[in-house]
Formats: sequence, structure tokens, C-alpha cells
Amino acid sequence: MSALTWIATGSLAAWGWLLLGQGFFWRTDVGLPPRTPPADWPAVAVVVPARDEAEVLPMSLPSLLAQDYPGPLEIFVVDDGSTDGTGELARALAETHGGPPLTVASPGEPAPGWTGKLWAVRHGMALAQDRTDAEYLLLTDADIAHGPDSLRELVAAARSRGLDLVSQMARLRVATFWERMIVPAFVYFFAQLYPFRRVNRPGGRTAAAAGGCVLLRRDAALRAGVPESIRQAVIDDVSLARAVRRSGGRIWLGLADRVESVRPYPGLGPLWRMVSRSAYAQLLHNPLLLAATVAGLAVVYLAPPVAVVAGALTGSAVPLVCGGLAWAVMAGTYAPMLRYYRQPLWLAPLLPVTGLLYLLMTVDSAVQHHRGRGAAWKGRTYARPEAAP
Repeated sequence: MSALTWIATGSLAAWGWLLLGQGFFWRTDVGLPPRTPPADWPAVAVVVPARDEAEVLPMSLPSLLAQDYPGPLEIFVVDDGSTDGTGELARALAETHGGPPLTVASPGEPAPGWTGKLWAVRHGMALAQDRTDAEYLLLTDADIAHGPDSLRELVAAARSRGLDLVSQMARLRVATFWERMIVPAFVYFFAQLYPFRRVNRPGGRTAAAAGGCVLLRRDAALRAGVPESIRQAVIDDVSLARAVRRSGGRIWLGLADRVESVRPYPGLGPLWRMVSRSAYAQLLHNPLLLAATVAGLAVVYLAPPVAVVAGALTGSAVPLVCGGLAWAVMAGTYAPMLRYYRQPLWLAPLLPVTGLLYLLMTVDSAVQHHRGRGAAWKGRTYARPEAAP
């Protein structure tokens, strides 16, 4: 059997396993679990770490100020060293829109061993503990806009199901060509790594969260020692979920209907940086894992179209058929995510192109790390590996 035949059949076998054996990751029907309103609505403190977010804050912060939440609610915007007037803008928006009490605070520069976001989250959580009796913390990014009932539904789900952490993957913006090519695939690949159904299985080993929207029981945070226990984490949301699960907490992750990111990614460059800043950290900065990942991406995403073209040119039936079937399964599993993002289904067969881009982003992430640049975001670079999960 030729090498091309081996690769084509191997790719088809891989897609057969991904279709049926990876927690049905490709399904997009994992919404908030069944829930009923609690008899008494607990106090909630919202913590919003923000660094140079003046562009998006007018589209996101008013949605928090307008939450239709029946219980006590207070918002803490932690201005993490912004130079664009983020803190002043947050105060002005609170004065204009009204709503629950809002505090703007600054934690100063991160202490050694901390990433900037987690340092800001730590400061916001400390303020919430000092000033409120909140049972829950809503950790949400400054670019996330919430529907008016978002917090109410999150709390109802947590209370009804006895969950310590409830996280929703915000619907990211998809408007430009490159957003259409990259963003739905970003969520698709994330779900492939962390199948939501496995995350949500009580006592399961898979743990993940989506950092843009995390409702966290304060007692669970104390029990897990967060954020101190994950202070070096570049991929802070996954590390948070792991810490909560390790400490005996129950977690849940799904796709959102009324939680959306308003951050624009107008070109390939910003999207490239979004992915590459954490790709090598996801692989624990391990060259062997990098090599295995690159090989896996090549076999799973690149081999099917290559086998189809090569089989057609050489008249080899097995590579042509196996490659075509693998490509069809790939496109079929991608279609639900495209529908979730309201994108045309003709993008599904182009997933190998996006897979190639993600392969290059992953390699670039490793190259930048080995050049001593580490993960860079908002003017900060984190060269040290994150704490072990």
C-alpha cells in the first residue's frame, strides 16, 4: 500500500473517531441546562478586568448596567493600567446609564509571577469580598455584551443544578472575511479539544471554561484557591475550571444565545495574535507535543484534500475515495458551527484552509516562545510557562 493510501485511510479513520468518539463535540445544542428561578435571588458581584478597552466599553458595560436581576448586584471594573481612559469612561457610562452600583479601581502593576488579567481579577474579587456579601461572582471580559436576562439565567442554572461554575462561550463577532474564516473554526477547535458534554459530566476528567462569561460560586473559588493557584496561567479560563473541578466543584460549559463579544478583528493580524499568543502554552511549551499536534493537524485537516487531488491526478481510487469521505465528514461536522454563527455552509469545505492557518499559528507561537518573546497581549509579554494544570 502506498504512503498516500495509508495517509488517506488514516485520515478517514481519524474522522470516524472524531465523529462518534469525541463527545459529539461538533453539536451546537449545548445551551444552559434546565433551570427554575430560585426562591431567593443571591447577591452577585460582577468583576470586569479591563485594559485599554475604551473602544468596546460603550457597547458592553451598558449591558451589565441594564441587567434585569432581582437580587443584590454590584459591578467592579478593574482598570488594569489603561492608557486610553478606560476607567474614566466606565465612570461616565455608569453616570449616564444608571443601574447597580459601579466601582472603578486599579490594582497597579502585576506582582511577579502573575499575568495581568488574573492580577486584575484578584483585585476585583478582593473588593467584592470586602464590600459585598455576594454568593456568586460573574467574571466577564470588557468586550462581552450580555442580554438583559443573562445574569438571571446563569444564577438560575447554577442554583437549580447545584453548579459551582457556569460558563458560556460568548458568540464572537463575525463580520469581515477573516472573521468568517477564523472565528467559527476557533470555537469548533476549542470544542474538539474540550467537548462540552464531557466537561459537563459530573465527575468527568475534562475541564474547561470560556473566560468571557464565568459565573463562579465564591465558596468554590475559596476552596480552589483561585486566582492565586492559577496566577501564572495564560489560558486562565481552562486553568480556572480545572482548579474548581480538582477541589470537588461541579462545572458546566456551553454555547451562549444572548452573550456576545463586541470586539472587532478587522484583519488576519489581530486574529493571528489572538490564537498564537496561547497556542504553545496550550501544549505546555513541550516540543514533542508541538510535533505531535502539527502532525495531527496535517493528517486530520490537510490530508483529505491532498488525497483527493493526488488520487484524481494519479487515478488511485482508494486515496480519492477515502480522502473524499474524510473531507465530507469534516465539512459535515463543521456545518452546525457555521449555522450557529449564521454563516453560509459553502465555508464548510474550506475548513482545511483554516486548519493550515491554525497549524502555522501554532508553530509561530512556539517560535516566538523560543525567541524569548512568550505570550504577548495588550503590551505585556509573559515569557514564563504557565503553572502546571
